[in-house]
Amino acid sequence: MAYTYTHPHRVRYRECDPMGVVYHTHYLDFFEVGRTEALRDVGIRYRDLEDEGIIMPVVEVEVQYHGPAHYDDLLRVDVHFEHPPTVRVPIDYTVRRDGEDEVLVSGHTTLCFMDTARRRPTQAPAAVRDAFAAVLDG
Repeated sequence: MAYTYTHPHRVRYRECDPMGVVYHTHYLDFFEVGRTEALRDVGIRYRDLEDEGIIMPVVEVEVQYHGPAHYDDLLRVDVHFEHPPTVRVPIDYTVRRDGEDEVLVSGHTTLCFMDTARRRPTQAPAAVRDAFAAVLDG
């Protein structure tokens, strides 16, 4: 079973190019906010992970642009976790206008749990594994 978190985002003027279209790199910001809030939704605060000496750098990113979003659009950023986190966390995203089915942007990131003291990849902390086990199992 998968876990999907939906994060609403209203496009701000500063996120648009002179044509009134969301500038392509802002979707990476939308993905970041969505995944941070998805973690919070399952009971994991990124700040707490950092306090425990764990960071989660992005090690892979893919973005496909299917259609434009514009200034003042209300977007729905769906953050989809298909598998429980291990050392790596694969996450898929879709961005749509709220209330519409057309996918404007789809993407994927892979993050890695890293021990800041050793500067090496590490297993997901038990609290993260437990939190995702609860939502992925039902």
